[in-house]
Amino acid sequence: MWDYFKDLIFGIIEFFYHMCGDWGLAIIIVTVIFRVIISPLMYKQTKSSYQMQKVQPLIQEIQRKYSNDPTRMQQEMQKLYAEVKFNPLAGCLPMLLQMPIFIALFQVLREMATRVGDTTYEFYHIVPNLIMSPSEAINYGIGTFVPYLVLMLVFAGATFLPMILMQRGQKDNPQRNQTLIMSGVMSLFMLWISWSSPAGVLLFWGTSSLIAIAQQQVSLRLMKRRDAEKEEIIEVKPIEVDVTRKNKKPRPKKKNNSNR
Repeated sequence: MWDYFKDLIFGIIEFFYHMCGDWGLAIIIVTVIFRVIISPLMYKQTKSSYQMQKVQPLIQEIQRKYSNDPTRMQQEMQKLYAEVKFNPLAGCLPMLLQMPIFIALFQVLREMATRVGDTTYEFYHIVPNLIMSPSEAINYGIGTFVPYLVLMLVFAGATFLPMILMQRGQKDNPQRNQTLIMSGVMSLFMLWISWSSPAGVLLFWGTSSLIAIAQQQVSLRLMKRRDAEKEEIIEVKPIEVDVTRKNKKPRPKKKNNSNR
């Protein structure tokens, strides 16, 4: 089953390679198609995170109010999550969906010599060899290593940049500090992984992460604009008051006693 999946990944990349004549561009095309397919999941993830940002004051209030009762705090947090339709696992789902492709592509690139034969696997003369890893490229000099270093930095930094951007503007927030620390640690871990990964894998994941950032920012702008329009409607809409006027009774005329 796994071999069939690897053959499928290779077959798709090879198909686009014959169309464009470049292995790197073929990988980018496959990445774009993949991101388009999972874009509904990305939108749900961004919407869920955005909703959580809006209720941060409520979360902090729950944590303060029930600091001595962890069980009650957990119950109240679950209620809040249900109200805003927040799923903590939603943020991990797009990344988990990429993992099988990441592993399969890793193995396919390792097997390219046996699958295709002796040929060049370059990316428009920018990256000399997509099969080669940064740890191997550094042996050919700094000029050869620089493109691989760029791929490493994009691979590590862009992976967790969406998490950091979501926390932008959240000052004095413990969750923001935790997110920044976790993102920094995980980025270092991704640098370590990228050191021995084929450049083609780094190209796939880096491109995917950059597209994810663009999708996230577009979705956030649409959500914020929608909220701003709702607030404007509430402020501008006139208050309708149902007033029923009573018919006035005719006032009695005073008699003129001057003729008496």
